Amino acid sequence: MDVRETTLQELLGGPKQYLVPLYQRPYAWQGRQRDRLWSDILELAETRRTNPGATHFMGSLVLSTGAIVPTGMEFLVVDGQQRLTTLSILLCALRDYLRIHQKEQPMLAESIHEQYVADRFKPGDARLKLLPTQADRDAFRAVVDGAVGADSDSGVGQAYSFFRRALELADDPDDPHDIERIREAVLGGLTFVSITARDEDNVYRIFESLNNTGLRLTQGDLVRNYLFMRLGSRGESVYSSWWLPMQRRLTGDDLELIFWLDAVADEPLLKQGDIYSYQQARLAKMEDEQILEEIERFSRLSEQLAVIRDPSLEPEPALRKHLQHLAEWGSTTTVPLTLRLLARRAAGTSSAEEVTGALAAIESYIVRRTIGGRPGQGLNRTILQACGVIDDRPVDRVLLDYFSTGRKYFATDDQVRDAVRTQPFYLRGLRTQQKLILKWVQEERNPKELVDVEKSTIEHILPQTLTPEWRRALEVDLGDDETLEEVHEQLVHQLGNLTLTGYNSELSNRSFASKQEEYRNSSYSALNQRVLEAAVWGREQIRARGDWFADRIVEQWSGPDERVQPEATGRDWSIVHQAIMAIPAGRWSSYGDVAALIGTHPVPLGNHLSSVPVAGAHRVLQGGGTISPGFRWLEADDDRDPQAVLELEGLQFGSNGAADESARISTAGLAELIGLVADGFEGIDTTSDRSFLGQLATANPPSIVHGVTELFDAWKELGGTVEYGSNREISAFMTAPRREGAEKSHWPFTVYPISGTVEVVFQYLRDRPPFDDVVLREEFRARLDAVPGINLPAARIDKRPSFPIEVLTEPAPREQVVEALRWFIGELPGVAATEESAA
Repeated sequence: MDVRETTLQELLGGPKQYLVPLYQRPYAWQGRQRDRLWSDILELAETRRTNPGATHFMGSLVLSTGAIVPTGMEFLVVDGQQRLTTLSILLCALRDYLRIHQKEQPMLAESIHEQYVADRFKPGDARLKLLPTQADRDAFRAVVDGAVGADSDSGVGQAYSFFRRALELADDPDDPHDIERIREAVLGGLTFVSITARDEDNVYRIFESLNNTGLRLTQGDLVRNYLFMRLGSRGESVYSSWWLPMQRRLTGDDLELIFWLDAVADEPLLKQGDIYSYQQARLAKMEDEQILEEIERFSRLSEQLAVIRDPSLEPEPALRKHLQHLAEWGSTTTVPLTLRLLARRAAGTSSAEEVTGALAAIESYIVRRTIGGRPGQGLNRTILQACGVIDDRPVDRVLLDYFSTGRKYFATDDQVRDAVRTQPFYLRGLRTQQKLILKWVQEERNPKELVDVEKSTIEHILPQTLTPEWRRALEVDLGDDETLEEVHEQLVHQLGNLTLTGYNSELSNRSFASKQEEYRNSSYSALNQRVLEAAVWGREQIRARGDWFADRIVEQWSGPDERVQPEATGRDWSIVHQAIMAIPAGRWSSYGDVAALIGTHPVPLGNHLSSVPVAGAHRVLQGGGTISPGFRWLEADDDRDPQAVLELEGLQFGSNGAADESARISTAGLAELIGLVADGFEGIDTTSDRSFLGQLATANPPSIVHGVTELFDAWKELGGTVEYGSNREISAFMTAPRREGAEKSHWPFTVYPISGTVEVVFQYLRDRPPFDDVVLREEFRARLDAVPGINLPAARIDKRPSFPIEVLTEPAPREQVVEALRWFIGELPGVAATEESAA
């Protein structure tokens, strides 16, 4: 057995090929894993600016030696194929990005291809450095060859599309070397432990040993052990005086977190996995007496962390309000900065008023940045690095100056007003954080009318799907050069068209007068006052209410320092580029759909695309699905027919020259594709059954596919329906039959084909009679819990626990699940359809 540390450059370089055995599962990485990897790569590239030898450990690769052939050495990939496949796809995306954006240096792209992706001197699949399992080979070949379908809807195609967009976003026009740093970090900075088994080794026994995990010491345990080792005989008294109270004050996770929070204030890029090595190196330089002082300091920090976790412990009302808001916002990256501010207040180096002002500056910055359409994209790093600017000056002034300078996107009053009037607020950021901004505006106007975010949903007053009545209302003031669809896309997701309600699914597409009646009977009077006063609801009313929101935001959250001239950034086209590159082969979107993402109009978008290379721009069509007469490929000698290219990719056109409308991706769909909204959409796409089954069959064996389809068939026999979501992982919603007289729809299960889980949605049932009665929910839980393989904790009766999809493979457990569902339908309110017909 050969064990050694290696890099991606060493692994893929030279005459080697890595084969993924056919019995391995297909490529399965999703957005969460790709996001984590990309974040690690960006941090590594940034760290290597000042520390060129820095690396990031990617884990182990378990290999088995295959044949020695004339073209080189073959290895079987026993463990690590998901990481190796993902990184190979990333190299292809990097190669293609360089081909477009650095044409003057073609060898940058070609060296990646020929050294680490494919060997042009070898035939067929022998040329591929990595040969995935059979199910992924066609998609992977398309990515390697830059062929049609490289950005397909397969897992491989989705990963390729993700990295193309991520590189677009990471490329700072003011930094000519950032992509090169990413290239070097990927090839030379990502390290593995390569374990290569010889003929006499049992490679699968090695794999099992590596993956058997016991109860390991945490990073916090290691720091604690080091501290008390240094204290020697004084350890027992220090433990009683300082450590034990801290241990009782915090959870085990927070005890470890306190060491990271303390370190990350000075080292913003430090990972939690490096806590011990950082703290040990720092503490090793101290005398024993200083170690005692450090334990006392950590204990005092734990008192401040307890206040951050539970703001009700803070006696100062103004300070408590900002702590509560930051806690509700839920960003862990604000915690190190907040901890440092509270520690200064406790030590007397900053007053309570200064700390209150500093927390207000943090809150204003994140709210205004979100309103301005920049909820992510470097926000975490900006806030973490703020710890390093705190000095002897008043902290409120220091942080306001810091957030106001440079390219930090602290929206000015004018930028807030423009964003509210043009940007699709609903399509940016976390849904919970969007609701919080609405909640805080409501509570500032009417503090006695509190908002429960968990029980509220965001309601579109002008609905997302237009009924004939709503179409007529919106058509009244259309301009000569405007279409109804374009105006709807521009208005529907703006802040002026949104409110909070507890009745979203019931309001839906109802008429404006009907919605007004519901608003009149509901809470949130401050948010809905202008809606109740309006006779009709259209563009004029949405913009007027948007102006009202802008006034409230400007008043409630102060802006950047007026003495600092904001950096001119111009229109940000990066989101548009990401969205266009995310449109998969065989799909299309319109200029209006894409333009609405950033609050612009189709004409400036078309002008921009005529001069800037964006992969996939030919998939952007006119609103009716026809190719724009002005469309031109950017290469002057490219005479391809765009319709022929689109048809080759799988898009169908009618005899009138219009693309298939069912293949169109809306503005909301584009936002979902590129992750602008982190927790998904509430819309249902009833045409995605084949896509769901395709994902199910790709990620699971035939026995599971059979079990799920049997469950769906049994559900339909009970009168239920199955509807499908529109996220990348196409979830299936098992919706119960709607009964006469029932106020709300019910669905007990959501099935996830790739994650392999069946979610029991108690969280939604708890406000849907009769399951708002916890006794009935508990009865449903108990019936399901009796099925072998299902374990739904009683403590999660108001949450969304899940059970493995494998439970459905055997007939007996599946029938028990169906019996539980039959009981569920029997408890629904109203008169059943069979009873009506019998009457």
